[in-house]
Amino acid sequence: MANEYSFYPGCSSQKGASGSNQMVSNDTMCEELDIKLNEIEDWNCCGASVGYSGGGELSRLALSARNLAISEEKHPEQDLIATCPACWLATRETQERLHDDPQMMSDANKALAEIGVKYQGVKKPARHMTEVLVEDIGFDKLAETVKKPLEGIKIAGYVGCQSNRPYGIAGESFENPLYLDKMAEAAGADAIGDYEKKVSCCGGALMFSEPEKSQALVKDIIESAYDHGADMIMTPCAMCQMNVEAYQGDINDKFGTKFDMPVVFYSQVLSVAYGRSAKDAALNGQLIKPKKLIELAEK
Repeated sequence: MANEYSFYPGCSSQKGASGSNQMVSNDTMCEELDIKLNEIEDWNCCGASVGYSGGGELSRLALSARNLAISEEKHPEQDLIATCPACWLATRETQERLHDDPQMMSDANKALAEIGVKYQGVKKPARHMTEVLVEDIGFDKLAETVKKPLEGIKIAGYVGCQSNRPYGIAGESFENPLYLDKMAEAAGADAIGDYEKKVSCCGGALMFSEPEKSQALVKDIIESAYDHGADMIMTPCAMCQMNVEAYQGDINDKFGTKFDMPVVFYSQVLSVAYGRSAKDAALNGQLIKPKKLIELAEK
């Protein structure tokens, strides 16, 4: 029997967006692990960084409260899951803020009443997809599902900021979370456990406003992976994936480096290990091709 969850995809997952490869491979991975994701009907943007910069606190919280309200109405017994760390943080923060502030809850519901929606207050916290894999599925099951072990492939697990703080995965260290390493090992790969940049910031949206600062941060993240002999970097975050992969050409021009490091999602790694094709794992959408993964997927 499938594990069922209410699912909030988020904007970056849409076709042509920065996290669309994650969405395709996430669906493939879930098929192999017998996970059923029930997408929230008519979901909306969580606000993310734009909500913080100009929309105001109430409007930002009301955006996520609407998604929560629809989820609790349509899928009342299911945990709400997100694959995007920013969406997960925005949703979980909204739950906590409205639960702890009755006046803000009242104000948010007053705004939602304009569209005929009411948020009752979900008691179970919103969860990230990696929490489902770690806590509900477990590393043993992740390993048992493997059909094509990623033998000899060295992976640097880059957790980033939003997947790690302020919530993170239960029981994990904030300074040295190991769940991506354990996922890589479950897939049969060699995890680089002492990769010291695994929780360093990629700069996030700073890449657009002050690229020289963000590019310097990304340079260190990639350089560390090379220093440890990594074949690729693996991440749970669409923003991290885009920043660390897409700007390597600019970084090479600026710093005189010769980076050509693939940056993939954990769902792509697991999909290949589970015997799915390069297309099913959305490897065809990478700017820097993860050649070793593609070669294994095509065997």
